[in-house]
Amino acid sequence: MVLNIDVTKKRISLGMKQVEPNPWDVIEEKYPIGTTIEGKIKNITDFGVFIGIDEGIDGLVHISDISWTRRIKHPSEVCKKGQELQAVVLNIDKSNERFSLGIKQLTSDPWDEIPQKYKPGTRVTGTVTNVTDFGLFLELEEGIEGLVHISEVATEKRGNPLSRFQIDDVIQAKVLNVSREEKKIGLSIRKLEESSEKDIFKNYMESNKGATSNLGDLLREEMIHTEQQTQSETAESHEAEISETESDPQVEPADSSPEKTLPEDDGTTA
Repeated sequence: MVLNIDVTKKRISLGMKQVEPNPWDVIEEKYPIGTTIEGKIKNITDFGVFIGIDEGIDGLVHISDISWTRRIKHPSEVCKKGQELQAVVLNIDKSNERFSLGIKQLTSDPWDEIPQKYKPGTRVTGTVTNVTDFGLFLELEEGIEGLVHISEVATEKRGNPLSRFQIDDVIQAKVLNVSREEKKIGLSIRKLEESSEKDIFKNYMESNKGATSNLGDLLREEMIHTEQQTQSETAESHEAEISETESDPQVEPADSSPEKTLPEDDGTTA
């Protein structure tokens, strides 16, 4: 196609690409937003990777759209030139000829479920990934970390309370709060230890309460048994007294009338 003619210089400018329709004129119809595409990585930069889509059109996956949770310092950590990748169409800027793609959008954001999975008060187990001046970070699952602020670490009598922790230590903590928007989880070791102490005390009191109750029942039964035994012994003693009285011989009462005196014989005859 003739683009320009310069008579004075005797030059004619031609264009080959103009013979075919501009692919950017139909790109939005061919690849609607949300479409999943597949292509080879053509270039890797500090800020992302370029994937070939159509002849003359590359799409950019920004470094922030590679993973939902993984902290990537350089795209080369997870991508290689020539690698086949799938991605989701995020945006098309026809005027500036920019095609935005995302790899992490192929899956749902795990943070959508984090508030339900890690509710405040939940006991969690994690691995220490970093120890800083203001606290320590625990990895609860792949790519999901929580922060134990230094104020939420159990107080040490001497020295820095964080000094007893090292990277790769596996410890437990209690969830304080979760922010879906900021993608942050607040944890506490101190609260967990306090609740554990309360549980121990509660169990101890309940155990003693049961023991006291059992002792009271035993004493009550012993008193009832002693009372019944005393009543039984008293009844037996009373029956024995009655039986002994009935078995004694009857004694005739003595005659209390005065004895009669016979007159003495004086030898005279009447």
